[in-house]
Amino acid sequence: MWFIEIIGLSVPYEPQLHVVLHQPEIHHNTGNIGRTCVAVGAKLWLVKPLGFNIDDASVRRAGLDYWELLELEVVENWADLVAQLPVESHWYFTKKGARSYSDVQYLRGAVMVFGSESQGLPDELLTRPERCLRLPMRPEVRCLNLSNAAAVACYEALRQWGG
Repeated sequence: MWFIEIIGLSVPYEPQLHVVLHQPEIHHNTGNIGRTCVAVGAKLWLVKPLGFNIDDASVRRAGLDYWELLELEVVENWADLVAQLPVESHWYFTKKGARSYSDVQYLRGAVMVFGSESQGLPDELLTRPERCLRLPMRPEVRCLNLSNAAAVACYEALRQWGG
């Protein structure tokens, strides 16, 4: 369980979703994903190394004035993330996935893991094929923009939960 500060009080907070960006490279995408996380009640996790400075004004600008409302945690490496978010609840979004993102049931507290913009997720994270999901698209398109893919996945979970 996490805690947030509201008017000087520490209040328990349980995110509906966890969105993990594994070694993100583009600050605008991270800012946009942060805005989506605020909209859906998700906590954003960033796994280092990052391709930008998290204090960069561009990240905050992409997140608009919602950035201060974002529950954000930056971890040094994958092992640190797994220590806090066990792999049993992870869903890995990859073009290598055999299942569609809409063919699984997301439970509250699910962890949605996305890779970097240029490399995607490394193979060593994709050892559980039943947890690897893809977004359907025409073969002419290599991938969606990272912030678009994260938004599609987050809103599918919200749709399943009724709203």
